[in-house]
Amino acid sequence: MQSRKLKLYIACSLNGYIADADGSVAFLEKVPNPEGLDYGYATFYDTIDTTIQGFTTYQQIIEWDIPFPYQGKKNYVFTNRKVQSESTDVTFVTEDHAGFLQNLKKQDGGDIWLIGGGRLNQFCLDHGLIDEMNTFIMPILLPNGIPMFAQFLEETDLKLISQETYSNGVVRLNYKLDNGKI
Repeated sequence: MQSRKLKLYIACSLNGYIADADGSVAFLEKVPNPEGLDYGYATFYDTIDTTIQGFTTYQQIIEWDIPFPYQGKKNYVFTNRKVQSESTDVTFVTEDHAGFLQNLKKQDGGDIWLIGGGRLNQFCLDHGLIDEMNTFIMPILLPNGIPMFAQFLEETDLKLISQETYSNGVVRLNYKLDNGKI
């Protein structure tokens, strides 16, 4: 049985921020997209059946006041907080995050989307759980913000699988992580 892959699929500014200092991703809408490109999102979305995200990212999505965008998928929110209320859209995971993900990756199913944010991305990286990174570099520099990874504990080798440059200046870089699996 082949294990499921944990894939980080994320956009960031050229200087590595996934959101501005207030957590907003409005900078993504500033990048012109006259061709209406989805940057392969629909194809990627069809390959996953599970999402994981941190509590802050989840709270930001809820504040958008839109229908939950990942309906039809199994959704987990990782947090160290005592969750006050349950949700029909997500399951809160409050303990042994690394063990939970290791077990999840061994189960049958599609791939798992690591939505973010920066602290959860770093946690998964530190524990050798990320298998692939699809990073979309947006042609914009932000003066400050939330970095893609909170703080590196050690050097991590990547292997470039593919890259693509879009007409509006967006660049997609797809990497495998050297977790002994390359």
